[in-house]
Amino acid sequence: MPPLNHPLRLRPVLKDYLWGGERLGQMFGKPLADGAICAESWEVVDHPDGQSVVEKGPFAGKTLGELVSENPEQLFGGYERERGGHPERFPLLFKLLDAHKTLSVQVHPNDAQAARQDPPDLGKTEAWLVLAAEPGGKIYAGLKEGVGRDELAAAIEAGECDRCLHVLEPSVGDCVFIPAGTVHALGEGLVIAEIQQASNTTFRLFDWNRLDKDGQPRPLHIQESLAVADYTRGPVEPQTPEPLGDGWERLVECDKFLFDRCRSEAMRPTQLPLSNGPQIVCLIDGAGHLKGQGYDEPMTAGQTLLLPAACPPGEFAAEQTGAVLLSMRLPD
Repeated sequence: MPPLNHPLRLRPVLKDYLWGGERLGQMFGKPLADGAICAESWEVVDHPDGQSVVEKGPFAGKTLGELVSENPEQLFGGYERERGGHPERFPLLFKLLDAHKTLSVQVHPNDAQAARQDPPDLGKTEAWLVLAAEPGGKIYAGLKEGVGRDELAAAIEAGECDRCLHVLEPSVGDCVFIPAGTVHALGEGLVIAEIQQASNTTFRLFDWNRLDKDGQPRPLHIQESLAVADYTRGPVEPQTPEPLGDGWERLVECDKFLFDRCRSEAMRPTQLPLSNGPQIVCLIDGAGHLKGQGYDEPMTAGQTLLLPAACPPGEFAAEQTGAVLLSMRLPD
């Protein structure tokens, strides 16, 4: 079997949820049919609800799930060895979202709570990076100070769930961290890059009294939501980036992932962060090349690559200043 020593270009999995729009095609060239909407482009995913497929090279046609099963040592490297074995599936999911309409108010369980679901799943801790924002666009992030289970339940019963939520108006470049248990919603007019655990377990508290494409209200999960919501976590504000050097800054560091951003202010190449495991990189603005021993991958805005642990270290060379590259990986 050939070695996993080259960046993997994966085919996006497109989701047409009712709140999506056309901007993932317009901004990032995602393959949308005329008039079609796309809510989410799952760029890297290994989950029963979606599978990334390698587009080219010796592993073309392989799913990410198959690579996890067949090449775990080369895919996970030191991350696997330090934990005594590899995960059953790739533990991160990276996606791009077009919130043309406001998403439902929702909450995700943690790992222990999600493991009790049927079928079991991972918990879902996530982080959002704002790529575009129309004036007045909102993020609902966390409960207002002092809101507990009883207050939230009463507000849901009255159809006024939003009065319990902290609201912020984000700017492009803001990053919002949403640990499992945080009540949240994306407002209309936002385009988001999201890194999360590889989970698709979502409990809806409120869906703004709207109907789906068949004229029916979408299911709510009120009791499940009330049970997993973290009432100790109050209002959530955007993260304060931490400078790391060489143009890189840390947006989020948690026990599920590391989330870094590099803004190219010069034409010189920038080294990718070192990792003992796999690394996801996505160019969200500009163009350039990801280069390393034995590979030279051109990248344009909206393109994502997965670097297995066995892939030689790389550097990104931007074609102009202002390019913005994201790096997402498992904790060291």
